[in-house]
Amino acid sequence: MSGVPISAYLTLALVLFCIGLYGALTKRNTVIVLISIELMLNAVNINLVAFSKFGMIPSITGQVFALFTIAVAAAEAAVGLAILIALYRNRKTVNIDEMDTMKN
Repeated sequence: MSGVPISAYLTLALVLFCIGLYGALTKRNTVIVLISIELMLNAVNINLVAFSKFGMIPSITGQVFALFTIAVAAAEAAVGLAILIALYRNRKTVNIDEMDTMKN
């Protein structure tokens, strides 16, 4: 068994999630918001793998869900960056405050 307790994994996931939430709610740069969302998804992955290893019945289920979350995060990053590039070409800015209307 590993010498690292589950509380260490949960604390790391909590810190990562809080940093990501702070970045997603307070920053104006769209790239920073996308990175913050990725941090929050990685915190969820740490929780899934930790509970998969230290749960009542240790199994591979949490690790499978973590792989699905990684796939969703990769798709979200690709689509988000594509939308961001298209918006930058039209607006010449990546600030969230200036992207709230549909006009050019």
